[in-house]
Amino acid sequence: MKVILLEDVKTLGKKGQTVEINDGYARNYVIPKKLGLEASAKNLNDLKLQKANDERIAQEILEQAQAFAEKIKETSVVVKMKVGEGGKTFGTISSKEIAKAAMDQHQMEIDKKKIQVAVPIKSLGVYETTVKLHPKVNAVLRVKVEEEK
Repeated sequence: MKVILLEDVKTLGKKGQTVEINDGYARNYVIPKKLGLEASAKNLNDLKLQKANDERIAQEILEQAQAFAEKIKETSVVVKMKVGEGGKTFGTISSKEIAKAAMDQHQMEIDKKKIQVAVPIKSLGVYETTVKLHPKVNAVLRVKVEEEK
């Protein structure tokens, strides 16, 4: 019997695959547990439409991430840091502070977990951080660290 898998099944295959399995296994285990559907013409057509819809949604998300990446590349965020005598700084700038500054200064909501600071920011100056917006899209955000007065 041909079955369309609705979920990943360890011994059979991945979600969305059409597999050939024994009739008894399909009727007694796979179909009752809603792990798969019989591969009828209607179900195959529904699967094809669902895949097309999923691809369209994934493409839209990718395009939104690319547009947001362009916006990020054009902006620069200023973060203030306390500085002691001799230009010594107190602490480091975290991704949480960068995300808060981006929201306050440019109304850009960036998840702090997506900001990747390559080297710890411990001194004044301009730094570049990577923002991972999508598995295929990264943006570079410039962070300018100034002395807090």
